[in-house]
Amino acid sequence: MSSNFKNLYTSNNPPLQATLMRGSNIESIHKIHAVITDKKGRVLMCAGNPEYKSFIRSALKPFQAIPFVSSGAASKINDESKSIALACGSHSGSKLHSREAFKILWEYDIDINNLKCPKTKTSPLEHNCSGKHAAFLATCKKMNWPLDSYLKGDHPLQIEIFRIVSELLEIPLSEIKAERDDCGAPTLYLKILEMSRLYSLLSSSETAELEQISRAITINPIMISDNNKFDTEIIKASHGQVIGKGGAEGIQCLCKVNEGIGIALKVEDGSKRAKHAVSLHLLKQLEWISDLRIQDIEEKVFNLSEGVRIEVKGKLKFQES
Repeated sequence: MSSNFKNLYTSNNPPLQATLMRGSNIESIHKIHAVITDKKGRVLMCAGNPEYKSFIRSALKPFQAIPFVSSGAASKINDESKSIALACGSHSGSKLHSREAFKILWEYDIDINNLKCPKTKTSPLEHNCSGKHAAFLATCKKMNWPLDSYLKGDHPLQIEIFRIVSELLEIPLSEIKAERDDCGAPTLYLKILEMSRLYSLLSSSETAELEQISRAITINPIMISDNNKFDTEIIKASHGQVIGKGGAEGIQCLCKVNEGIGIALKVEDGSKRAKHAVSLHLLKQLEWISDLRIQDIEEKVFNLSEGVRIEVKGKLKFQES
């Protein structure tokens, strides 16, 4: 697929549209902006506005995990790759996930009460961001940084994450705009083409840390979400060749390992079902996953009532050079 990117170009491609149909009647319509870039940030294909801005939300996690790897904090943990994958994931809070988050804290003698992600059910370990938070704390312990303020924007850990993203995107640090995500950690306000570029860099293993993170994700798909959940099923269906990581409010990022190509999309109204439907539509267009496996993902991920379906219209088209 990548070899064809330089051959055809068109422009003025409208956003994609996902329509929820109940019988023969339209119930909901969602508009989606999507873009593919290479690791230099060049827009290769798009639908809608590639400069559409939104918060990247949890799709930032693989890049928030870089200090966990680069500091050496991850290397102390038994089954290091599983811990790295959990740090990148938005998991279901199962015993498997909670135990892995606890293991990160235990290795660094950090009390569970230091976790500042919201308490879910009986423990903050069950929160879907507990892996990221545990990795944050382990990194702080390794670097002798304060634990109690690890989520503040002026904390050394968060400053390091901002610096890393700024460097990867080749934009001034002053242009990095952060706000509080629902779990308490900063998230970034980016163009979807910048989100796509981050994932193209993850795909190409641009740095040693990104190579390690990419490998950890692909060999531990259950740590990214869970069985029968979108991101995990994408990785499994592609045999580790496609990485998917979503974010709240209609954000989805994807990349094909070793291709140096990233995809990012944003559903304007934030619909989760629309982002999943459109992601599968694009994966089918790009032939990254077979039709049969896409059908299998649809059966596992979507829980639609009888007579209800989602129709996606539009395609990514090559961008004018």
